[in-house]
Amino acid sequence: MQDRTGPLARFVTGYVWLVRTLAGVSMLLIVAIMLAQVFWRYILGGSLIWAEELCRYLLIWQTFLVLGLAFSKGEFVALEFVPSLLNPRLRWLLKAVMAVPIVVFLGLMAWYGWDFASRFDRQTIPALDFIWTALSGEALGLSIRWVYVSVTVGLALLALHVLADLAVSFRRQVVDNLEDTASDADRTSAGTT
Repeated sequence: MQDRTGPLARFVTGYVWLVRTLAGVSMLLIVAIMLAQVFWRYILGGSLIWAEELCRYLLIWQTFLVLGLAFSKGEFVALEFVPSLLNPRLRWLLKAVMAVPIVVFLGLMAWYGWDFASRFDRQTIPALDFIWTALSGEALGLSIRWVYVSVTVGLALLALHVLADLAVSFRRQVVDNLEDTASDADRTSAGTT
């Protein structure tokens, strides 16, 4: 039986827990901010001018963080007609061939996303500046780059998920081949006795 508590398995478990926790916290914040906005607008007759902007930024980060998990769980749209016609070895080969342009595209998009984000170092996030100024008397000054860098982080994580899926399916293919070879050897030895 395989040991599923090795360092890589613990790392993956921690990574999945962290991403799910961040996604849950961001969704909780979005709901709380929007409920506060509704309360302020319809009960108090005012408006939280920063609420929509902050929720938008939280949703952008949440989306890019969970892309990789969605891919790993098979929640992307997939056309399985051709792969379902192939034997397992050819199916893995097709998956490997298709992974190359996908990873290259994700890498290029992550690179250009980083380049795009770096152009906004001096622009700050207005919603956070407004909130922080109201609380402390001075602007926070957090660069809007940290909103745009979500593209780079999300696409890099998605590329890692694609590569990890390829490695896991290759390992599964090798294990299945070894089991088939062992069962063939067992049948052959059973037939000769």
